[in-house]
Parts: sequence; structure tokens; C-alpha cells
Amino acid sequence: MQKSQKESPASQAAQIIWAHWQSGQALKQLPEECRPLTVQQGYQAQAQLPWVSDRDVVGWKIAATSSNGQAHINVSGPLAGRLLSGQVFKSGATVPSAGNRMRVAEPEFAFTMGQDLPPRPAPYTLQQVMAAVATLHPAIEIPDSRLVPFTQAGEAQLLADNACAHYFVLGQAAPDSWRTLDLSTYAVQARVERGTRLEYTREGTGANVLGDPRIALTWLVNQLSSLGITLETGQVVTTGTCMVPLELEPGDTATADYGPLGRVRMTFSA
Repeated sequence: MQKSQKESPASQAAQIIWAHWQSGQALKQLPEECRPLTVQQGYQAQAQLPWVSDRDVVGWKIAATSSNGQAHINVSGPLAGRLLSGQVFKSGATVPSAGNRMRVAEPEFAFTMGQDLPPRPAPYTLQQVMAAVATLHPAIEIPDSRLVPFTQAGEAQLLADNACAHYFVLGQAAPDSWRTLDLSTYAVQARVERGTRLEYTREGTGANVLGDPRIALTWLVNQLSSLGITLETGQVVTTGTCMVPLELEPGDTATADYGPLGRVRMTFSA
């Protein structure tokens, strides 16, 4: 008799990841009986997270969209992860810091979809993907991993770990003029404040996101298509950090300024 969904290795892995996500406890590695060994198995485990957590998938994130990011976590390319309901905040929010070991904020370009992009045999082009986008948003991701050390976990386990998804802050939609801009060269300035004191500033550009945030979004669409998954209307895709991640301590406030496209701000809870 086949194992039920609940008893499958993928479901077991997801239950363990979610339990550690909730408790904040570190996990050295998943148990051998449910540890994914391939990218496909990693995505299968990740796909069980919404069911295990009783959360909705409100969007997607892309991890490791720069060569430095890929080298840091020892993966060969980008990783897709699910943004789950209850983990997303509006700009200005205070985001929980408890249990977060990465302690970084990542300024990102995020897109909200205006139409479904279902799986199909032929790859989607960048033009087709962008035509399906409703809005662009300044955003900050606050990632974390349940696996310690996450840099040695390997691609399959990191996918089961939801590509290090944790919390996400979505800014207001940018003016429609963003469509006329070259996002690959678009500059973003960030600052981290500790109380009333400026700790440091940092800069980045869209080129740090697979060369262009639009290229990253197209990669995500085609990755989901290959997995038989529709990118749905209303879902958000955050495309990866456009600068070296901002190191945070509890109580710090991070602001990312996208100039005419808007700003996004969050405080790491004390």
C-alpha cells in the first residue's frame, strides 16, 4: 500500500521544518528517512509546507540571485520559495526578531501579478511575463533558515527549508512609470538606524538580481512552470536582494529608498 500524503517523506520533512520554524529551534539536518537528496525532492517537501502550516501561498521569493549569494550558501543557481500568509507585513511594521539567526534585511524589487501564468511546454519570454505584471513594489525580505549551518545544508535541504523564507515587508505600489525604466541600472539606497543614530548606509542596483529583476521574475515563472505550478493573479514575487544584505540587531530600523518608485521601512523587534 502506498504511504499516505501525511506519511510521505516530503510531508515528514515539511512537518519538521515547520515545527522548527514555529519554535525557533535550530536543526542540524533533516532525518535521513525524510531528507531530500535532489532538487526535485526538495521542492516536493517545500510543496507540503502550506498544508502542514495551514497557511496560504500569497507569493514567491527567489534566493541566491547573485553569484555572491550562490557562493555563500553553496548552491549552483537561484532557489524558489513560498511566501506564506501570516508572514507578510506592510511597510513601517515591526517584524519579530526572536529566534532569527540570519539577522539581515534584504531590499528587493517585488512584482504583483495581474494574471495567471500557468505551466506550459514552451518557456515564457521576459516580454510575456512583464505583460502579466500588475504592479512593482519596493520590498524588504527578512530571511532565516531553520538549518544550522545553512551554508552547508545543500540545495535540496534549503529548498525543503523554503529557500530560507521567513518574513517579508511589502511597500506600496510604485507609479506606473516604472515600466519605462531600466531596472538593471536602477539604484537603491538603504540605511540602518539604531534608535536615533545612523549605523550605516548601503547602495545597490537591480543588476545584482540575476542581472535585472525582470530576468529574475522570468526565471521564477519558468521554474514554477517546470514544476507544474501556476503563478497566480494577485501573488507577489520578491526577486532577491539588490545589495549586500543589511546586518541587523534587535531594535534596528532598516529603510530602503527607491527614489521615485517609493520607500519601504521596517523595524526589527527589540
